[in-house]
Amino acid sequence: MWASIVAALTFVALGFASEAQAASLQVSPVSVEVEEPDAAATLLLQNNGPAPLNAQIRVFRWTQDRGEEHLQPTDEVVASPPIAALQPGTDYTVRLVRITKEPLLAGESYRLFVDEIPNVRTQQNRSVALVIRYSIPVFFYPRGSVDASLAWSIEEHGGRFYVSATNRGDRHVRLSALSLHSAGGKSISFGKGLTGYILGRSSMRWAAPGNAAGIGITRSIAITAQSNFGPINASPSVRPAR
Repeated sequence: MWASIVAALTFVALGFASEAQAASLQVSPVSVEVEEPDAAATLLLQNNGPAPLNAQIRVFRWTQDRGEEHLQPTDEVVASPPIAALQPGTDYTVRLVRITKEPLLAGESYRLFVDEIPNVRTQQNRSVALVIRYSIPVFFYPRGSVDASLAWSIEEHGGRFYVSATNRGDRHVRLSALSLHSAGGKSISFGKGLTGYILGRSSMRWAAPGNAAGIGITRSIAITAQSNFGPINASPSVRPAR
């Protein structure tokens, strides 16, 4: 459900004509980490196109529960301003602030959406507007946060194979190039790009591609991946089939 959320950006085609106008909105950085005593960060929005554009900035609390991701509206972290008007060739600074008075006892995760607002006149002219969305992970960490530590497991459920990772640390893991390897030399790839995130003190689960049945679930399976902490080489536990 939230696969598009985890992507760095999403394009949506609006309209029906053959002529397309390229999206011009650029945002940096594409990931934000804030550590105490700091409680704020800034983002730079840029309009590299020939026409003015408007952007909307929204913040959602990001959690993971039983291998699924959830987004909820929040007023604990705000983006100021929530709407930005950018002239061609200009940039705009957005301030991101944790305003809640609750102490930061553990890491907090958020998703910041930056959406280009469709140009109504372009749509009326029946041209195709490529409207860009940036989905930016934002993390607030207290002092002394424990580094990420992953425990892996694999299981078969309903005829499909699943890989699960539980993060016992406070800090998130950005996972990419996840693969399974059997002692017989067979491998199953989840793709070379981004697999997803495992937030602090959370678990995530991914369904293996349809051709995973040939690898077989045994204790000899090995897991390899890349992460923001470096390469991963792990031996997962095997859960009973359901």
